[in-house]
Amino acid sequence: MKLIMLGAPGAGKGTQAEILSKKLGVPTISTGNILRAAVKAGTPIGLKAKSFMDAGALVPDDVIIGIIAEALRGPECENGYILDGVPRTIPQAEAMEQQGVEIDCALDIEVEDAVIVERMSGRRTCEACGASFHIVNFPPKQEGVCDKCGQPLVIRKDDRPETVKARLRTYHEQTEPLIAFYKERGKLKTVENQPTIEATTAEIEKALGI
Repeated sequence: MKLIMLGAPGAGKGTQAEILSKKLGVPTISTGNILRAAVKAGTPIGLKAKSFMDAGALVPDDVIIGIIAEALRGPECENGYILDGVPRTIPQAEAMEQQGVEIDCALDIEVEDAVIVERMSGRRTCEACGASFHIVNFPPKQEGVCDKCGQPLVIRKDDRPETVKARLRTYHEQTEPLIAFYKERGKLKTVENQPTIEATTAEIEKALGI
C-alpha cells in the first residue's frame, strides 16, 4: 500500500504512520525526520532547510522533492510506503505525480486548531535518537528522560505555542487545499480525531479496510 498522511501539524500523522508501517510492513518516509537529521549533521541541504524550519515556514519544493524521490528509489520501498509530511503544497503534489510517485490513498486526520495547540505544547522530543513523547497521551516512563536511549527530552521550538500557531496558518493557506486535490482524484479518505491514539488507529484501519 502506498499512502500519504494528510492533516495539520500535530494531528498525529507521525504516530499513526508508525503504527501503520508495522501493520503493513512498509517503511514510513518522514520528511521532518530526514530534514532534522540533515540539520543536525550540518549538511548543505540541512543548512539550507534550517532557516525555514526555525521560522515555522515551508522548506522549498526542490529540497523536499529531491529528498523524497531519493528515498523512494530505495529497495525498501518496493512493496509500498507511507509518506508523512509531504506533499505540503499542490505544486509539490503535481511534481511528485510528474516524477511517477504513485499513491493508493491520501489519509486526512481532522483535528481542531485549539486541540492541536494544546497537544503540541505537551510534546517532548529526544534530540539524541528522535523519539517523541507526550506528557499526557504518551508519557515517558521517567519524566524528562527518553525510554529508548536514556537521554534528556526537550521541547522543540516547533512545538512552542507561538510557532504552532504560525505553522497552522501556513497549513491552512498552503497544505489544506491538498484535501480537495486528492478528493478530485478519488484518493481521499478522512478520519475524525478520536480521544485516544488507539481509537484513531481503529478508525484509520476501518477507513483503509485493513
